Amino acid sequence: MALGGGTFLVQNKELPGAYINFISAASANAALSERGIATMPLELDWGVDGEIFEVTNGDFQKNSLAIFGYDYTHDKLKGLRDLFLNAQTLYAYRLNGGGQKAANELAEALYSGVRGNDLRIVVQVNADNEDLFDVQTYLGAALVDFQQQVARVEDLQANDFVRFKPGATLAANAGLPLSGGTNGEVTGLNYQNYLDKIEAYTFNTMGAVVEDDTTKSLFDAFVKRLRDEMGIKFQLVLYNYTKADYLGTISVKNSVLDEGWSAASLVYWVTGASAGCAVNKSNQNRKYDGEFKVAADYTQNELKAAIRAGEFTLHKVGADIRVLADINSMVTTSDTQGDIFKENQTVRVIDQIGNDIAVLFNTKYLGVVPNDAAGRTSLWSDIVAHHRQLESIRAIENFSDADVVVEQGSSKKSVMVTDLVTPVNAMGQLYMTVTVA
Repeated sequence: MALGGGTFLVQNKELPGAYINFISAASANAALSERGIATMPLELDWGVDGEIFEVTNGDFQKNSLAIFGYDYTHDKLKGLRDLFLNAQTLYAYRLNGGGQKAANELAEALYSGVRGNDLRIVVQVNADNEDLFDVQTYLGAALVDFQQQVARVEDLQANDFVRFKPGATLAANAGLPLSGGTNGEVTGLNYQNYLDKIEAYTFNTMGAVVEDDTTKSLFDAFVKRLRDEMGIKFQLVLYNYTKADYLGTISVKNSVLDEGWSAASLVYWVTGASAGCAVNKSNQNRKYDGEFKVAADYTQNELKAAIRAGEFTLHKVGADIRVLADINSMVTTSDTQGDIFKENQTVRVIDQIGNDIAVLFNTKYLGVVPNDAAGRTSLWSDIVAHHRQLESIRAIENFSDADVVVEQGSSKKSVMVTDLVTPVNAMGQLYMTVTVA
């Protein structure tokens, strides 16, 4: 990343950029950015190799066969269906790419992976002209491409699933399957490649469906570095990783019981719910509406212990399964970061401020606006307008224009902003006294 960012202790930064601290009390404008953007590395049987690719909620519903190799309702996509219940956009990365592409004498699969072995090419003589052929591409039982009245392979257009081989000979057949497709291996290097590539993107929540602590620690170190050193604000969702003890890492307590799925698969739903949750909302008491069988039988004492341990926990409420508390893994507090930072709703507010003001400064002010009284007044006005929007949607409260102070920093080019905000949290407990006469 070309610009500096993150937190500061003293005004000694060398790179230009926005350095923003959040502490407890003793677009190139001030608009709020959209939420709902998630990212995950995935093990897939089909898809783009070695690159981040974007999938919107609409793409997933309409084009999952071409993107992931399976139709929307297939059991293989259950995790992604859970994710997209709340996420609007996914930046995906295929971890097990780099395998072999399935092929036959007529065509080669567009992507590597075992799903390519379910492709077949059917060639038939055209009913109106015996010198021409009709060529059909099938994925399993689904007809995915049909090209009529072609004389030779070179006349065929590549489709979303295969590329035809120049020089091959067309002849009628009952269906010529592709074979030899394999998935690549998943190693630590694959995870690192994903993290290297995703660093250039902007998103709200990252999820990783992993069970080993070595890989979890890689992701946890990544979110801490980007949040604290580079000023890139997002949250990470991991399974059973309370040792993170960090406001940017959400540790999911519950395992899933579905055969053939990782115990960590609830990460899909929590990632989507976290990414899609509005800045003025909480996931507390949200009903789990996904498709996995979730282990959620806990006693009252176990639920209390889970909150104290910083575990994001789903529990049974009658016939429903609901989120107990919308918390992150932070348990160790300090004078500068108190209990309020354990709440993900608080983190969403400060992340919104951090990301929006950084974008505002880096695109509108950096290298453009003079660091004089008028320039600093303009920046102050934009920050106040941004915070007024947060207050209008009840994400923060009791905000005053005087809570934002913009001054010249320790050098002629630096600007020092002091900002006071009070995040609003959703109601979580009711204490009521009823007097009966």
